[in-house]
Amino acid sequence: MKLPRRRFLRLAAGAAALPAVSCSAWAQTYPSRPVRLIVGFPPGGVVDLYARLIGQWLSERLGQPFIIENRAGAGGNLGTEAVVRAAPDGYTLLQVTSANAWNATLYDNLNFNFIRDIAPVASIYRAPAVLVVHPSFPAKSVPDLIAYARANPGKINMASGGVGSAQHVYGELFKMMTGVDMLHVPYRGGGPALTDLLAGQVPVMFDTLATSIEHITAGKLRPLAVTSSTRAEVLPGHPDRWRLRAGLRGNRVKPPASGGP
Repeated sequence: MKLPRRRFLRLAAGAAALPAVSCSAWAQTYPSRPVRLIVGFPPGGVVDLYARLIGQWLSERLGQPFIIENRAGAGGNLGTEAVVRAAPDGYTLLQVTSANAWNATLYDNLNFNFIRDIAPVASIYRAPAVLVVHPSFPAKSVPDLIAYARANPGKINMASGGVGSAQHVYGELFKMMTGVDMLHVPYRGGGPALTDLLAGQVPVMFDTLATSIEHITAGKLRPLAVTSSTRAEVLPGHPDRWRLRAGLRGNRVKPPASGGP
């Protein structure tokens, strides 16, 4: 897997630099003991992957262990709550994902306010999703998938890393935009979902390129589209590296007229 390592590490350096803004004396001695980096998802998914990359780099640069701790459950909310309840001393960090942006609308009675209780430190990566299918699945393009799903409503299983995960939201948006009916199958994280996709237990998934690219290049998964506005650089010359927007062209469901149901 070819990752933009230099760019990634430059962005990650902000995690070490920011404390100096508020307290230079504290920054000179930080960290003086191991730091916990909480991941709200199981091992094997993209969030865990990036956390281990940045944790290793920070450990080497700052001379203290950055320990990855997986607190999976509730779309990342269990991990977030663990960080909110920890001492605000910089020794318990949270790997934030896009799920944190919409969990407040998906879950009632959260025990924290993400905007109030979590302080951002650094942006370290952007991870577009890729729509992938098992090679045995008949669809070879986005229009193929839409046509097949419309001919077989409710019969296609769509895997995700759990209710409210990025994979789930991507899939529901795709269903809403195209009017297709696919059955959502939530797993306890993107890693387990990807494992079943590779085994052919489920045929369709929106996954991140970081975790799927090796399987794509090995022919174990077939990519149909990426969610970014431009083509994916890690899929040069691939016949199926569509942009999702292009694949949806002519297949969108028109919204109801104003005042309609």
